[in-house]
Amino acid sequence: MFRLIWIASIHIRSYLRRYMPTNIILDGVRTRRGLKWGLPVMLLALPYLYGASICVELIEDGAPGWLHLIVLLCIWNAMKMAWIGPISLILLARVRAQEMVARQHAKIAEADSHQEATDSGPVLAGAR
Repeated sequence: MFRLIWIASIHIRSYLRRYMPTNIILDGVRTRRGLKWGLPVMLLALPYLYGASICVELIEDGAPGWLHLIVLLCIWNAMKMAWIGPISLILLARVRAQEMVARQHAKIAEADSHQEATDSGPVLAGAR
């Protein structure tokens, strides 16, 4: 029984990861090219919060109780969108620092190879 629940949860997670819009957006933001879009993606939290407030008003006016699930889903998605902004800034700073270190190492290696090439330069014909 435990194995069946475990496998079902794996398949559900895989499905949600692949086809739900917020997960697709978050996967795109987590790439190197997408890190710069973290702060604008934070603005997507506002429509989710607005949708949650509309559902709460409908529930208070007598709408069915299953709308509570929609409220929870909207709030969860809003939190995901709100957190990706600061996280993407931290990841972007880390990636840029790594790229800067790699550029410095490449520059040092290039200077070393250039220095070796000039030290053991071509032998002149009259220098024997």
